[in-house]
Amino acid sequence: MQKKLSVIAATVVLLGLSACSLLPEKADETKGWSATKLYSEAMEELNGGHYERAVQLFEKLESSYPFGTYAQQAQMNIAYAQYKAQDQAQALAAVERFIKLHPNHANVDYMYYLRGLINFNDQISFLNFIYEQDPTERDPKATREAYAAFKALVEKFPNSQYTPDAIDRMKYLINAMASYEVHVARYYYRRGAYLAAINRAQGVIADYRDSPSIEEALYIMIRGYDKMGNKALHDDALRVFKQNYPESKFLKGDADKDKAWWKFWG
Repeated sequence: MQKKLSVIAATVVLLGLSACSLLPEKADETKGWSATKLYSEAMEELNGGHYERAVQLFEKLESSYPFGTYAQQAQMNIAYAQYKAQDQAQALAAVERFIKLHPNHANVDYMYYLRGLINFNDQISFLNFIYEQDPTERDPKATREAYAAFKALVEKFPNSQYTPDAIDRMKYLINAMASYEVHVARYYYRRGAYLAAINRAQGVIADYRDSPSIEEALYIMIRGYDKMGNKALHDDALRVFKQNYPESKFLKGDADKDKAWWKFWG
């Protein structure tokens, strides 16, 4: 009986497979489309915010017409569509591929700029740690990579139309990185790791000279030296601090050594 059931089951499976093979394949609606038609339809999907479909059409265009300006433009638009769809990994891969294949393209500067934008958007979520998460638990990798991407654009294409915006974003990113370092320094200070806090604060002063975060970094050094009993370095740091920030909010609480001074930051 079991043998008969096995034979019947196998027969049903075979019949099912045969029936599936008889079903007509889904027609490719783009079959026979010209490069112009494919590009036009892909752009319509892109402009309409249908990024997945736009990527599919641009990829079809690139594979069907691999030579010529349409293919190169399709590669650029694939990167942009994936960026808009917030598929950062795929967008970055598309950007790197284009730069590698077309290093002398007339619009390759835009791809450098897009690489910065992709990382720039990724680092915005990183900044949320200020209010939501301990700063030492977050890695500002995207911030550094965004800065490096914009810097590459500025250095390679100083006259690019995208360079002024890249410079503005670099300034923002410098402040973001400096702010992160100050948060880490404060974290160490609160836990009694005064030397680590001082070293981190010194890094801010050395690496981010134009950042507003230098004010607190210098103050962390003052408090750290005080806790360590190093009067000479404390007095020297305090002198520099008062000279540069005579109206600082941190000085107003300095008389109360036990006050949680970091709580009135921001």
